[in-house]
Amino acid sequence: MEPTVRRPPLPDGEPVRARATRISRSGRRRRPSGEAPPLPRPLTTGAYWLAATGVLLLWFVALANSATNNYILSFDLTLLDWVSQLRTLVLTDVMRGVHALGSLWTVRVLFWSTVAVLLLTRRFRHLLVFLGAVVGVIALSSLLAYLFMRPRPLGVEMLGDWTGAAFPSRRVAVFTATVVGMLYSLVPQGRLRQLGKLAIGLLVTALSVALVYLGVNSPTDVLIGAIIGVTIPLVAFRLLVPNEVFPVTYRRGSAAHLDVGGRRGQAIHQALEDQLGVQVLEIKPFGLSGSAGSTPLRVCVKGDPNSYLFAKLYARSHLRADRWYKLGRTLLYGRLEDEKPFNTVRRLVQQEDYALRLLYGAGVRSPEPFGVVEITPEREYLITFEFFDDAKELGEAEVEVDEAIIDDGLRIIRRLWDAGLAHRDIKPANLLVRQDRIHLIDVFFAEVRPSPWRQAVDLANMMLVLATRSSPQQVYERARLQFRDDELAEAFAATHGITMPSQLRQWMRDQGRDLHKEFLKLLPERPHPISTQRWSLRRVGLLLGVLLLGLLALLIVFSNLRSVGLL
Repeated sequence: MEPTVRRPPLPDGEPVRARATRISRSGRRRRPSGEAPPLPRPLTTGAYWLAATGVLLLWFVALANSATNNYILSFDLTLLDWVSQLRTLVLTDVMRGVHALGSLWTVRVLFWSTVAVLLLTRRFRHLLVFLGAVVGVIALSSLLAYLFMRPRPLGVEMLGDWTGAAFPSRRVAVFTATVVGMLYSLVPQGRLRQLGKLAIGLLVTALSVALVYLGVNSPTDVLIGAIIGVTIPLVAFRLLVPNEVFPVTYRRGSAAHLDVGGRRGQAIHQALEDQLGVQVLEIKPFGLSGSAGSTPLRVCVKGDPNSYLFAKLYARSHLRADRWYKLGRTLLYGRLEDEKPFNTVRRLVQQEDYALRLLYGAGVRSPEPFGVVEITPEREYLITFEFFDDAKELGEAEVEVDEAIIDDGLRIIRRLWDAGLAHRDIKPANLLVRQDRIHLIDVFFAEVRPSPWRQAVDLANMMLVLATRSSPQQVYERARLQFRDDELAEAFAATHGITMPSQLRQWMRDQGRDLHKEFLKLLPERPHPISTQRWSLRRVGLLLGVLLLGLLALLIVFSNLRSVGLL
């Protein structure tokens, strides 16, 4: 069935937004088995360093064999003896200066400067990955030093200072991990980062040569230290904070809003044309201020005349955010109704598509769904539906919120109740006024057969939103025409604090009004608040587990940082 999109007329060349139009979907194409998705995600450079890690493991196996170990030691000593014959007074002074790159104070300045910048720019994900990568390199190098207990170079005069075991070179490993972490957490992707990689390669090579020249480490020690120092932070940043999802930028913005330019923009364009069969003219972010769990987009589609679609991009970052959000809610309030986290991005986008079809089929004025588009399997998906271009958010609409609009908003709640549904996110950004009628959008949290508590919360939030543009007295009088007094009392008994969306709470603070208290005064009898706290053995266990894991993580970080003098 082809979607029908209604739009008001605009001048020639602009998308038409009033009369019924048809979107041509004749170009739909099925991706054959084995063909790459629109946006493939190879690890590229990370794969080479993973291969280097494989070589590293083979090297460890070789060191475990006494005969092979003796051969490697002999090779290192022969090379060190040859290097020592090249020493001159001038070259020694130069190498001692280069040797300072791996000094404690150099690494301290680089490490804590990076931490400070990441804290100031509030890039906490990059900060955690940076700390974890450096601590991981320190821990692994310490473990290998303990396992192999390899001595410092023998028979060669040592001209530099040293501590601890020789294998692997902790100075090279920690310095390399620090500068690589700085590059991937502070420098935006592009030409500057490519130049940074070259600079890091030169610095690490210079430090390694200086350590070998001064007789502090053998070639094997610095080589393995460099591989460890590059591989761990590189793979950590590529897997945990990929640039496609968490780009390094110094412009303010929500982490939920992904960059839809470059390769991703081309992939979205291709996927829409192949999987929906539409001809895309333009894709732009739209309504970012009212969205914190996805990247909303407006898609201009070629037709006769042209028209618009609305789309929401979901990725693994949104899946992780959903998990952390629901874990936090569980720790603070217990397992609230229907707040189980999703396991995959596919399930997450499938939920919204299902909810859209459910509400649209139930006769609730909500967008017509057009389908799900796959960008990267199990990583990124796009859901498309009708775009209300001639509609405005209730808080921004210039129309007067009169009795007709109030009745229309309350009628939506009544229809949801009669259909056995709950929206669960009634807020100004999700209520659009279009042709003096209210339309309900962002139905991702919709629930089938909700508890009376969930339904009551929907009613109270709708009344509070309507009252921000009118008065509690007016909304209450109109609500009594569709709901009983006991239902209204139950709604405001169930609604307080966390049950109000953050945007609604912010609006009431900006207006300097406590609408909840004003509604309570209008009720015939003040109801007893319904508690949201849900205590269980699972919640207590999670609280204890999170506290213990947090303390353990802090101890590991502090002990490893102290072991190399960073604390």
